[in-house]
Amino acid sequence: MNLESKYFYVLGIAVLAFLLAGCEPKEPTDLSDHSLIPHPAEITATGGRFQLNPSVTVRMADLSLHRVADYLIDRMASLKVVESGAADIALSLDANDEQLGAEGYQLKITESQILISANHPQGVFYGVQTLLQMIPLRQYESVELPTGVIRDYPRYAYRGSMLDVSRHFFGVEDVKRYIDFITTYKMNVLHLHLSDDQGWRIEIKSKPELTAIGAATEVGGGDGGFYTQQQYKEIVKYAANRFITIIPEIDIPGHTQAALASYAALNCDGKAGDLYTGTKVGFSTLCTDNEATYEFVDAVIQELATITPGKYIHIGGDESHATKKEDYIYFINRVQKIVSKYGKTLIGWDEVAQANIETESIVQQWNSAGNATLAAEKGNRIILSPATLAYMDMKYDTTSRIGYDWAALIEVDQAYSWDPDTINAMVPVELIFGIEAPLWTETVENMEDIEYLVFPRLPGYAEIGWSAQSIRNWETYRIRLAGHAPRFESEGIDYYRSPLVDWGMMDSIN
Repeated sequence: MNLESKYFYVLGIAVLAFLLAGCEPKEPTDLSDHSLIPHPAEITATGGRFQLNPSVTVRMADLSLHRVADYLIDRMASLKVVESGAADIALSLDANDEQLGAEGYQLKITESQILISANHPQGVFYGVQTLLQMIPLRQYESVELPTGVIRDYPRYAYRGSMLDVSRHFFGVEDVKRYIDFITTYKMNVLHLHLSDDQGWRIEIKSKPELTAIGAATEVGGGDGGFYTQQQYKEIVKYAANRFITIIPEIDIPGHTQAALASYAALNCDGKAGDLYTGTKVGFSTLCTDNEATYEFVDAVIQELATITPGKYIHIGGDESHATKKEDYIYFINRVQKIVSKYGKTLIGWDEVAQANIETESIVQQWNSAGNATLAAEKGNRIILSPATLAYMDMKYDTTSRIGYDWAALIEVDQAYSWDPDTINAMVPVELIFGIEAPLWTETVENMEDIEYLVFPRLPGYAEIGWSAQSIRNWETYRIRLAGHAPRFESEGIDYYRSPLVDWGMMDSIN
């Protein structure tokens, strides 16, 4: 072999070695390694990679997916919609899978495309939430995703949280931020506690004194506030675009001092009460044998029903200690008919089970297992919000800077490690409508306070409501929860760094 031949031979070997080195397979990827909350029903990893690039495209196969696509575009700023042909992300309603129901989805990631399919737009939206959890924040244009298939569907139909805006008032933008929190974790209900002793927070045009007087203050004596009906509609629309139902609560016949201070006729002595800025409960009641009370309730429910597209209105009914039992039962029976008259379904705290409530009414267990059992015997569906496990206004431990401890100290593991199906052995599983995690706000004054008590407990409540009990486990959950710390921090969430979670073990959401 002459010198020139040797040169090209050596050069060829070097080039071949370089090319072979560049073609060496990368380490296999595993879709199941991602810190997804709630945990999906089924994950099948295929070991490949999909590369998101700066010119990501999305195609929706049905116009009913428009708001889902709009949401995705809002989250992924560089995303472009294509009307036909291939797209990086394809959204479709061709799942044809009965097991997925109305809210389930299939997320399929291949090396060339991401396909999210479902039976209904809500399912596609939840598939989008799973996809977004897989992409590190602010890295939507350049990230590798593992290939595989996720099939997922919820355990319960009702997965909610409650925000008390009566004890302390929170404006529209704060409520929208709260909606964003629950959206991320596939919750589908926001229950707004709109009236209490300390403040009336929704405009009722036929009863203007409710906001002129009753909304003036809050716990501690600070300035109160209220939502105009237009602002309330704005909140409802914002939630609806995220497939969340707003359930308004007007708490009656107790927890009503703000109303009693606004209208003298609601008091049995015909004299207006004083505004209240303390935190005691159980001392107030509407006058249940006065027809003016039912005219008032009718007017309030009528206006509230008109501006609430969802099918539920919550009437409270808890801690009405100042109302005689027979008067309480009479009141609930009459109010139930008013709610039905305006085409809505009644929800009430568990005390309402003592009345002759109709089968379609829903009882929310917060305190009394006996009341929930009574409701189940009548065939009523049950929402589970046991105060000892699900109240997010409870302190984590004795060192928590805000919160109460009258029900329990609820650390992150306790918040997560309970099974709704077994919490009350006398309630059949088929009557459990779902769960709700309430946040009462006596000690909560601002958004930072909300975030501190809600995070990191809220994702766990969402998983209880969504994921099958058989795939839930605290030891694996706490690892996935740690993976969400960078997201909390990127979103500016002032979360409680529970010592039960190793927050430093993961640098990012995978």
